[in-house]
Amino acid sequence: MNRAQFGFLVAFLVAAVWAIAGFGFAAAATLAGLFGWFVVKVLDGDITLAGLGDRAAANRRR
Repeated sequence: MNRAQFGFLVAFLVAAVWAIAGFGFAAAATLAGLFGWFVVKVLDGDITLAGLGDRAAANRRR
């Protein structure tokens, strides 16, 4: 499965949840998915918490 197919599947599932359970459940499912993606990126080392802190500090200095 390539990225385009996976993106379509995710969008389809969010739309299906929205149609069946309502907007609130679809939004909650999307937020849960984003949280899971973030956790996996942190565990894989693609995102470091120190790097996020550095970015936040850089934005405050501007």
